[in-house]
Amino acid sequence: MTPPGSPIVDAQVRKLPEIGPKDPFVKVVKVLSNYMVDEIALPSTFEQLRTTSAGNKIRILVDHLVINVTNPCLINALLTLKWHFSTLAEDDRGVNETRANACEIVSWRFLARISERDAMDFCLFELPSLGVVEACTNVDVTERSSLLPQFRPSTLPTTRPGSKRVEMLRSISNIGIPTQEEGQEEDEGDPTSAFTGLNGLEIAAVADCKKFLSQKVVQKIIHGIWRGDITFWQDLNANTKKKPAFYNKRHSDYFTRLRVPLYQKTFEVLFFATFLFLYYAVLVERNPYYITPLEITLYVWFAAFAYDELSEFIDAGSIFYAVDIWNGADLIIIIIGVAFLITRAIGLIKDDRQIIDDAFDILSLEALFMVPRICSLLSLHPYFGTLIPCLKEMAKDFVKFMVVVAVLYVGFLTTFTLLARDTFKLSDMSWILIKVFFGSSYLGFDIMYEINPVLGPPLMLVFVTMTNILLITSLISILSDSFSKVIAHAREEYLFVYSVYVLEASTSNRLTHFYPPFNLIPLVFIRPLRLFIPADQLRTARIFLLKATHLPIIGAIWLFETAHDKVRGQTPVFSMGPGSEQLIRESTIPTKKPRPFLSNRASANTASQHFPDPRSHQTPAECCADPFDEAPRSRKESRKGEPSVVLDSPELDGLKTQVEDLSLKIAELTALIMAQQGTNNEE
Repeated sequence: MTPPGSPIVDAQVRKLPEIGPKDPFVKVVKVLSNYMVDEIALPSTFEQLRTTSAGNKIRILVDHLVINVTNPCLINALLTLKWHFSTLAEDDRGVNETRANACEIVSWRFLARISERDAMDFCLFELPSLGVVEACTNVDVTERSSLLPQFRPSTLPTTRPGSKRVEMLRSISNIGIPTQEEGQEEDEGDPTSAFTGLNGLEIAAVADCKKFLSQKVVQKIIHGIWRGDITFWQDLNANTKKKPAFYNKRHSDYFTRLRVPLYQKTFEVLFFATFLFLYYAVLVERNPYYITPLEITLYVWFAAFAYDELSEFIDAGSIFYAVDIWNGADLIIIIIGVAFLITRAIGLIKDDRQIIDDAFDILSLEALFMVPRICSLLSLHPYFGTLIPCLKEMAKDFVKFMVVVAVLYVGFLTTFTLLARDTFKLSDMSWILIKVFFGSSYLGFDIMYEINPVLGPPLMLVFVTMTNILLITSLISILSDSFSKVIAHAREEYLFVYSVYVLEASTSNRLTHFYPPFNLIPLVFIRPLRLFIPADQLRTARIFLLKATHLPIIGAIWLFETAHDKVRGQTPVFSMGPGSEQLIRESTIPTKKPRPFLSNRASANTASQHFPDPRSHQTPAECCADPFDEAPRSRKESRKGEPSVVLDSPELDGLKTQVEDLSLKIAELTALIMAQQGTNNEE
């Protein structure tokens, strides 16, 4: 072990990043990026960074961040750098991937070393706008400063709806564009402005940080958001601002429970169930002459669903809307609904029975997406949560492979059509080849002499061999490989789907969230008043309308939580922070906590060598009492007044010195082993 005060240790200290508590996001990213680039110059795998000496610099950085850094945007910066290094052009040695893994490891190890409240604050801290940062800091960084001194962006980013993901991709890609002149004035926009309004968990979801999101400390926060133990709104009034905090039943407005993702998704399933019932009722009724009350109700449900999706898209942006696979099904449902409405209106206006039948045929396509959509809640189950990413990756590989199939198909189709120009039409030949491709090879052998007596048989034999043996076997192998890759990380894939599912329901900055179909009420009666009523009064009106329309839903939530508390008892996930007693954990079954390696097994409360228990008021001398010091008297001896024996001799003094040296070496060895195997809290 390197002794303290050595040149090596001093050099390491000088290289550690210095991050102030009020440094802006741009500066934090710059400092951490410089450290990662300077210190990580050799390629290493993810497991090597976690378990071998290749991750020593990461452990040193984590220790430094835990002790010295309190900047709230630290996790945001680390995950942003992870995405940056992952999207850089691949080098031959794989150093960029190593740096990306290092950023992800540092982020979750940092969270595992701090308190639950601090971890929540770091993960849910939303990056403020540049104007807010400039007003709160006096650092020499403006909105026109580039991300790194030696790098500058090529274009000025602009904020517009639906383009945030493009901006983020442009931002991280511009980190590696050098300036043309060293002293050139920085007149470009700040690329990190695209990250404004995102918290650490949202950046992790967009940056595909599946290992980070699968850690216990992170999942505890996400599960707390899902259950409502962590809320973003404490009250419902015109002056309330979004801020993450632990839910307190005594001090929080109970109507804020409407923002709990668990209840939002539950009532979303109920809404889809009624939506599906109206859909089947309209298709069974199928009135070709006029619009029935059931059809009018279906239109209302369509409008409420479309408006809710639009609100979700505006609140979350295109980032999470693109991450969640179910939102694609929602868009298709809306498109089919609009097509049905237009076709239905045209058919009724023209009194054309064929157009009306076509309208109902278009509506029948909704079942392809509406039935799976109502079962989207199954993605919370580990089996289905893993199966969905598998199908997604297999679909991507299937589409790529079909490009090769299409090229070969067009080549054989052209040849067979020209050879059989007097016998088969283009449409007939195309369908025959499609049937042969899907296994009906006997059709090809039956017509190969009709195509051409000489060239027909060998060409058809080649086509059947390539399609039914070579291409199909290759496709199955590729899909199996894709499935194996995803299923090998089944837990990470499931927790990633679950995390996105929760974050999608909790990223809205709206104070009032109306459940569909109640969301049409403020759209019709309150939104037009924005031209005449001030914003504060309009917000108060929305709050009053929310409480009036959602009172039955609040009653149902209250009954559920009351019954749940009586059946299982109150089991909050988190403690309420410093200064309060520890609440009951999720499980009431006592578990035996593993002790650190080489710890004092005679004591059940072994304190850390580097971070002593703040509840303990013992000094180091009291914690590690020397056996050669004066022995403390027991209660029985004190009552009897028996004096203690003091040992004093030169031999014992020398033995005492040797024991002290041995104890010091054991402590150093214990610290070294715990540092090398310090992954107990990572997973």
